[in-house]
Amino acid sequence: MRSKLLVPIVILILQDALIVAVFWIIGQLVIHAVRAAAKRAGVSPAQIRVVTEALTFVVIVTAIIGVVHASGLTSEFTTLTISGIIAIALSLAVQTTLSNVISGILLLLDNTLRINDQIEYGGIKGEVVKIGLRNSWIRTGEGSLVIISNSQIASGPLTNHTASERLLRKL
Repeated sequence: MRSKLLVPIVILILQDALIVAVFWIIGQLVIHAVRAAAKRAGVSPAQIRVVTEALTFVVIVTAIIGVVHASGLTSEFTTLTISGIIAIALSLAVQTTLSNVISGILLLLDNTLRINDQIEYGGIKGEVVKIGLRNSWIRTGEGSLVIISNSQIASGPLTNHTASERLLRKL
């Protein structure tokens, strides 16, 4: 009688281990591809690390949901409900970061800012020394660095003294 109970438990453990292994392999492939693409795009190592950690978190959560679902501890409806709640919580948590990233991409695509442009924003005058995904770095005339989030630059009144002709040609 004892061996009859042991066989389904061993099968369940093997099944769960297989699910975890598959999610781990797929996750590693995705992380490797994203890391390689980010390096080609010139993304800083710190930003690559943040993206890698976020993808690892997503893989772990997805693997846990897969194991719980495959083991029969939950139904499809419960899994979808929990996934929806997690998605809402994550979207609220990264809302500002996403806004800054999207604004940074739009600033670069629109050529609104370039390195070495002389700009004025919110009483700050200086030269653009770095444009990142989340923020831009401006060196003032005194030599100090001012870091401004890209969403503020995109939404605020920005004067770009260097790029007047470049921006007027686009209009």
